[in-house]
Amino acid sequence: MDFGASAKNLSTPVKGAKIVPNMTVDELVKEYAGCAFGAGRLAEAVDIYYEMLASGKTTKFFGLAGAMTPAGMRNIIADLIRDGYIDVLVTTGANMVHDTVEALGLHHYKGSDCANDIQLRHECIDRIYDVYLPDQHFTDLEEFLQGVYSGLPQENLSIRQVLTEIGKNLDDDSSILKTAAEMGVPVYCPALQDSVIGLQAWLYKEGNPLHVDAFADMHEFMDICYGAESAGAMLLGGGVPKNYILQSMLVTPRSFDYAIQLTMDRPETGGLSGATLDEAQSWGKVGEDAKSVTVYADSTITLPLIVSAVRTRLSKR
Repeated sequence: MDFGASAKNLSTPVKGAKIVPNMTVDELVKEYAGCAFGAGRLAEAVDIYYEMLASGKTTKFFGLAGAMTPAGMRNIIADLIRDGYIDVLVTTGANMVHDTVEALGLHHYKGSDCANDIQLRHECIDRIYDVYLPDQHFTDLEEFLQGVYSGLPQENLSIRQVLTEIGKNLDDDSSILKTAAEMGVPVYCPALQDSVIGLQAWLYKEGNPLHVDAFADMHEFMDICYGAESAGAMLLGGGVPKNYILQSMLVTPRSFDYAIQLTMDRPETGGLSGATLDEAQSWGKVGEDAKSVTVYADSTITLPLIVSAVRTRLSKR
């Protein structure tokens, strides 16, 4: 028996969490740190995210996939941008559609996943799991977007520039796009066509001049990557935002130094949303010595806990 190896493997006992009245979120997370499974991973994510945000030299990338804005996460993202904790946001068109809907004063509603969807269709209500959205909201959104597109400059634009212009036309401090436009934080959406924003851009373009170069963002994005002394990524879900962020390091001399993934997808099917961050190391996207962790849980649960705990630690620096 290799007693040296055994000693190394058996060096950290599991410590049961102790819950007391009036605990802060950060105090709860510190209790998680002694536990295993998802609790231990969440505590590790908080440690890594704190180090990433506290570092004065790390460029902070944020990948936002899934249906996070209709689920109620937009305020958290907007506040992170406002406070300088997101330098680059990469997201889906759908998230920005629903951010814009809310910014126009059009609400999403709590519903039920056990719904009669045929009945909802007859009532002109769209369902996103247990969130309801009236069809009429999209009529109002389309009118707004057509007005924005009519005021765009006639020269070639990048997708990032289009989203910045949408943000400038919004009047809601909780809006991701408005906050990003005010703070000068770029919002990239490589698959913007896969959303109502993209659909309405196409409809406008059918009868009016609109010149959007889908590749124009790449130079700007790569300049940010090349200029990063250190790079860290917080990834909610996977898909296009995750890959767009991670692939950037393939054409730079470096890899990501910090990486956190919040997902419920599994790696066995080969899909990117479930692909481990260890797998990303084989590509050179995440560094060999990077601090990284994947938390397998609903992002609408883990993101607020992580951000709350990290904000408490940052406030005590």
